[in-house]
Amino acid sequence: MSQAGSNFKEQLLQDDIVVAPGVYDALSASIAEQTGFGTVYLSGASIAYTKLGRPDIGLTSFTEVVDTLAHIRERSEVSIVVDADTGFGNAMNVGRTVRLMEAAGANAIQLEDQTYPKRCGHLRGKSLVPKGEMVGKIKAAVDVRRDERTLIVGRTDALAVDGLEAALERAEAYREAGIDLLFVEGLRGADDIDAILGRFKGRVPVMANMVEGGDTPIQDAASLQALGFSMVIFPGALVRAFTFMANRFFGTLKSDGTTDNFRDHMLDFKQLNEFLGTERLLAQGKQYEN
Repeated sequence: MSQAGSNFKEQLLQDDIVVAPGVYDALSASIAEQTGFGTVYLSGASIAYTKLGRPDIGLTSFTEVVDTLAHIRERSEVSIVVDADTGFGNAMNVGRTVRLMEAAGANAIQLEDQTYPKRCGHLRGKSLVPKGEMVGKIKAAVDVRRDERTLIVGRTDALAVDGLEAALERAEAYREAGIDLLFVEGLRGADDIDAILGRFKGRVPVMANMVEGGDTPIQDAASLQALGFSMVIFPGALVRAFTFMANRFFGTLKSDGTTDNFRDHMLDFKQLNEFLGTERLLAQGKQYEN
């Protein structure tokens, strides 16, 4: 476990909210780290968007997520919360998912109660596995983790499917099964937030999810902290920003036939290598030359 991740559980219990930007590869994670973030959220949706060029509808494979996680851990010391979707199968699959993600450097592993193939929590048409099946998955995850500092995040999508009472019931069952962090997806406003935090604040840390244009009204970290959330993720924001910027970049290149008119919005060759630490790595390699 990374040095930063070793106290991640303690961070969640502090007064200050943990803010985790969504990342999808080693470069985005290293940018977040160098900007000052101590925790990142490896978003399954963002992996689908960037690696596959597809929406978040359950197309991403287990190995694609684990490989991405391993690359991030090799590059960065941040705490990594990994979106493991449904665990990629039943309780036995969840056990394997947790073991390999923990070995690859995850500090927290998120599991959700959708059927497979799942879809983004802010898309319509979701369906859920039975509550008892999800409880079994959580218990399997808790049982197989090698380090109790590796957190299990329990997500329920019941709010959009079966309503608030069902979401509360499932959240309670997942807490009893041993989750370390609760994630109720698709909170629609103050009433939902009050109900969830009124029930669970002080009993288990609760995570908020900010999706630009999604079901949950966007609030800043300070406001969410005041409400009682312990963590907030912005899972797909970077991809939306990147896509917006990339469209402008390609439009400029197409119309002008040069990147010169975009130079104020990009790094040059030297600046990028400075960020990547190229000279340091080359100097390190010279130590082993005969």
